[in-house]
Amino acid sequence: MEGVDVKDPKTTESVAFDGKSMGEIMFRGNILMLGYLENSKPAHEVFKGGWYRTGDLAVRHPDGYIQMKDRARDIIFCEGEVISTLEVEAVLLIHPQVLEAAVVGKYDEVLGETPCAFVKLKEGFGGGVEVSSREILEFCEGTLPGFMVPKVVIFGNLPSPTGKIQKFVLREKANIVGGQE
Repeated sequence: MEGVDVKDPKTTESVAFDGKSMGEIMFRGNILMLGYLENSKPAHEVFKGGWYRTGDLAVRHPDGYIQMKDRARDIIFCEGEVISTLEVEAVLLIHPQVLEAAVVGKYDEVLGETPCAFVKLKEGFGGGVEVSSREILEFCEGTLPGFMVPKVVIFGNLPSPTGKIQKFVLREKANIVGGQE
């Protein structure tokens, strides 16, 4: 691997090492081409500017540490605020009854998007007493800024046939579901 950096996706200039300036994680090296060798159209997009574009957003800290914030397509834009789904998911996973969690943007006429949480609860926890969506929301309110708290919580299994949660399926479901469950 020749290089790993966090760069501005428009200019491919490195972002400041301040832990605040967001950019896209990019790689450069001779081992990245295999999947794109015979498929030039996607290769042209992901290697634009000579760097492999991961689609992962991150910041770079003064010590050089790269902290991933979220996938570019998963970021939620709520009334001018940028919400990292990974940060909201991390809080949900701290709850003692939550086994799995995923957060996606749900369309909102006024706010643009609002966080919608999908939660799978642990089996047999709490003597059969299950947590309510209100309890999950109150738990989040104690940790997250108000704009990051999910507006809707949907309980059930998360679609992950390959072991990776399919957020595109959850986005569709979030925009069909009207209220809290």
